[in-house]
Amino acid sequence: MAVQVSLRVLRVLVTLLSCYTHLGRVRATWWQMAVDSRLYSLSRAELYIIGAQPLCTTLAGLSSGQRKLCNLYQDHMSSVGIGARQGIEECQHQFRDRRWNCTTSDEDSVFGRIVNIGSREASFTYAIAAAGVVNAVSRACREGELTTCGCSRAKRPKDLNRDWLWGGCGDDVEYGYYFAREFVDAQEKQIIPTPGSQAHARQLMNMHNNEAGRKLTFSNARVACKCHGVSGSCSLKTCWQQLADFRTVGNLLKDKYDGANEVKLIKRGKRYRLDRRNPRFNVFTDEDLVYLNKSPDYCNADPTIGSLGTHGRECNKTGLGTDGCNLMCCGRGYNTFKREKVERCNCKFHWCCYVKCKRCRSIKNVYVCK
Repeated sequence: MAVQVSLRVLRVLVTLLSCYTHLGRVRATWWQMAVDSRLYSLSRAELYIIGAQPLCTTLAGLSSGQRKLCNLYQDHMSSVGIGARQGIEECQHQFRDRRWNCTTSDEDSVFGRIVNIGSREASFTYAIAAAGVVNAVSRACREGELTTCGCSRAKRPKDLNRDWLWGGCGDDVEYGYYFAREFVDAQEKQIIPTPGSQAHARQLMNMHNNEAGRKLTFSNARVACKCHGVSGSCSLKTCWQQLADFRTVGNLLKDKYDGANEVKLIKRGKRYRLDRRNPRFNVFTDEDLVYLNKSPDYCNADPTIGSLGTHGRECNKTGLGTDGCNLMCCGRGYNTFKREKVERCNCKFHWCCYVKCKRCRSIKNVYVCK
C-alpha cells in the first residue's frame, strides 16, 4: 500500500515538473543573431565566400526554413543581425523609463521568459525586431552590399513637382519589406499548432505584430530631395525614396503599444482569426499591435516569467510619469544616494590652437527603488 502511494506521489511530481518545464521553456528565436559577433567581425564578402562552411547551421535560433533562406542569401545575414540589434536597442530606448525596460538575457529568446506571455511587451518586441530587419536590409541594398538588390525602383510620386528629377539611389524599401516577411515569418510558419488552441492564437498574434512592424516601416518611407544649382540656388532638385529615421519608427510603434488591442481567437466558417476581445473598441488594422494576455506588473523579480522587478532601479523623485519613484518602485519607497559627477567646464580657446578646460565636480542626489 505504501509503495502504491509513493508511486502515485511520484507520478504527480513528474506531471507537475513537466508542466513547470513547459511553462518555463523559452523558444529559441532568430533574435539571437543580434548578439552573434561573427556577423559583425566578417566583411560581407567573407560572409558570402564562407558558403562552403557551416555558418547557417551554426547560427543559433534559426528555424529550418530560415536556415534554407540563410543558405540562399548568406550575404543578407549580417543585415538581419544588424536589424535585430537595432530593434533591441530601440526597444530599450523606448522603455528606458518603464518598469519593464526591455532587458535582454542570456536565454535563447534574447528577451527571456517574458516573451512566453502574449502581452503588450511581447507584441512590441516582435514588431520592432521585424521593423529593424526591413530597415537594415533596405539600406544595405542602397549601399550595394547585397547581390540581389540595389537602389529603389519605386515609381515617381504623382504629386512630385514635374520640374524635379526622380532618381538618385533610394532605399529599396520594397525588397527590404518582402525579404523581412519571408525570413521573419518563416519561424512562425514552421509551427503547426492544433487549430483553435492557445498556441494557434499566439502564432497568429506573432505574425500580425511582425507584419505591423514591417508595414509601419514601409508606409512611413518618404521622398527626400537634394538641391542643385549655382551657389546652392536650388534651381533643380533630385528626389528619391528614403526610409524614415528608425527612431521615428520606434516612436510610432511605442504609440501603437500604448493603444494595443486585446484580442481573442474566433472561428469564422472553417478558418480561425483574431478578433477584438471587447467589441466596443475600434477594429484594429494591419499596423496596430495586438496582444492576448494581460501584462504582469513587473514590480517584483519572478524568474518563472522572466520579470527582473524594479529593485535597484533609479527613479525620478518628483516625476509623475512612469519614471516617477511612486510608480517605478510600486509603493515600496526609495533610498537616496549621493553621486559625484566630474565633467569639463570653463573651457577656453588658446592661440594657437588648443582648448583648455577645468575639471568641475558636482554632487547630485540619486533615488533608487527599495
